[in-house]
Amino acid sequence: MANSYDFANSLDLRHFVHHGVQHPQADELEDAAALGAWMARRKLNEAGKVPSSATFETALALRGAIRDYLERDPADRRRETSIKDALDRAMARFPLRVTSVGKDGLKLAPAGSDAMAGLSAVVAELYNGAANGSLDRLKMCASEECKRVFFDRSKPGTRRWCQSTLCGNRHKTRTYRERLKREREA
Repeated sequence: MANSYDFANSLDLRHFVHHGVQHPQADELEDAAALGAWMARRKLNEAGKVPSSATFETALALRGAIRDYLERDPADRRRETSIKDALDRAMARFPLRVTSVGKDGLKLAPAGSDAMAGLSAVVAELYNGAANGSLDRLKMCASEECKRVFFDRSKPGTRRWCQSTLCGNRHKTRTYRERLKREREA
């Protein structure tokens, strides 16, 4: 799930102040060359190869669909057909093949060796994660100021925030202050 996690987090929409410093928003995939470099660092494409503009646009559409999917609660992901359909459309262009992995059975793997095949590794991870249950642990922070994707390692799998001490505390403090304000006004 590492490539899927990194791919979803290549868009950083955090916009909060932490210790007096405004977090800068950033997009690691600002153009096709940046996508090529991102892929090369993860050994999904040859170093120095720049994906085509069509591949770049397809990658951005995939990232958007993945982020929209991960923003939903795992139970809602299976129910909301519009989210599933959008993710299906975004994944449809990526070449995959079924491969045998010994005693573990079958898995999806990228087919080919171009940039589209490299991005297929992300799609294959999503499928394989759905098959083994780990995709339900990949979530988006519930904080409107954050929206960072995180892997929920809590035993019951019910975490809502990427960091309880940062996003969770900020949310709980805001809720507490709003409740106090309402009580004072009443």
